[in-house]
Amino acid sequence: MAKLKAIYVCGKCGYESPKWYGKCPGCGEWNSMEEGIEEKGSIAFSSSVKASEVMSLDNITGDVERRISTGNSEFDRVLGGGIVIGSLVLVSGDPGIGKSTILLQICEYLGKTGKILYVSGEESANQIKMRANRLGVTSKNLFILSETNVNIIIETIKKEKPDIVIIDSVQTMVCDEISSSAGSVTQVRESTNLFMHTAKYYNIPILVVGHVNKDGAIAGPKVLEHIVDAVLYFEGERNYSYRILRGVKNRFGSTNEIGVFEMTESGLKEVLNPSLMMLSGRPKNTPGTCVACIMEGSRPILAEVQGLVTTTGFGTPRRMSTGFDYNRMSMLIAVLEKRAGYFFNNMDAYINVVGGLRLDEPAADLTVAMALVSSLKDKVVGDNVLAFGEIGLAGEIRAVSNCEQRISEAYRLGFEKCLIPFHNYKSLSKQLKINMNIVPVRTIRDSFSALTEE
Repeated sequence: MAKLKAIYVCGKCGYESPKWYGKCPGCGEWNSMEEGIEEKGSIAFSSSVKASEVMSLDNITGDVERRISTGNSEFDRVLGGGIVIGSLVLVSGDPGIGKSTILLQICEYLGKTGKILYVSGEESANQIKMRANRLGVTSKNLFILSETNVNIIIETIKKEKPDIVIIDSVQTMVCDEISSSAGSVTQVRESTNLFMHTAKYYNIPILVVGHVNKDGAIAGPKVLEHIVDAVLYFEGERNYSYRILRGVKNRFGSTNEIGVFEMTESGLKEVLNPSLMMLSGRPKNTPGTCVACIMEGSRPILAEVQGLVTTTGFGTPRRMSTGFDYNRMSMLIAVLEKRAGYFFNNMDAYINVVGGLRLDEPAADLTVAMALVSSLKDKVVGDNVLAFGEIGLAGEIRAVSNCEQRISEAYRLGFEKCLIPFHNYKSLSKQLKINMNIVPVRTIRDSFSALTEE
């Protein structure tokens, strides 16, 4: 019997080495090398496929892209209009965020027109039935398979010929030809490769659930994200009932779109108007609050930004930011002190974005600055006032994209006054200027002067 050769595999990037390293040569991660057994190459996909032929681009038929609607408009939005036939989609997120819930819910609609095979390596058939009853899923075209062996799953797919396959989850899947345990880098990589070949050859879309490790990486190694066609990531705070589904990668659509859901006792429900949800319960006539408008793909979303500035009790003032980049907040405070004369050197400053949303767009700079100064001066920003714009180091307000869409969304929700960058004002339509009181501002000084003139 041949002697098995030990190797060391990085749990982050999959780098293999015959000897152990404290620091991975591939990705530079410390203490990520794990001992394993050398495998004899990748697992081959067993089928009667003939060798592919070289084809000219002109000779390839440009058929219209075929998609399957899930019956969930928010889920379809993130995918780019639905599930593409023959695609491999990874759904990931923190434990308990709602990955299995959303996939089981869409089975109710998909089962009306097609056959679904739900493969679970974590739950028994009885447990899935209990969860389906709670979610109101009663489709007769939904078939359950509790199995972790990839070879058996692929044979079942060949035999049953379903229209859609759901794998929950890839960390529990094992290949007989690989000696390492389930969830290892090799098992996850080879299992996903086999599912990818199955989806392409049989033209069956496969949705795979991937867990997130303690460091936030999807399914441990990053290699999993390179194999699949689309990566959907669930975001949300455990203390909030709202969930955001974001497309991290999508070969068949935009990666800027998001879907907003609310977790209820009966499962995840779509939030068709996220702006109204984010602004619900907003305090009236309270200093330190201002409303921002950010773009998530083609969708404008309004969110409340709260600022609190108070005298520090220590020698060094404290800064804290939730939902907004901490370093950018520090930069804005420095600009406010240098360019506008608002001093925070003996003040603690806190920023919070209500609803668990994260503002990564520079257009939220002006909103954050308004909230901070409003709290510092104890002056109320009007409840009907919206502000957005990027702030430069010279204190200037720079132009942002999609200005008309932002203002239109604010007008639809009842806002009456909007502070925008001066360079965006010229391109606005006349009707929009009539509908709302639009104030163009050049610098941060102009922004606060516009409020004091009320």
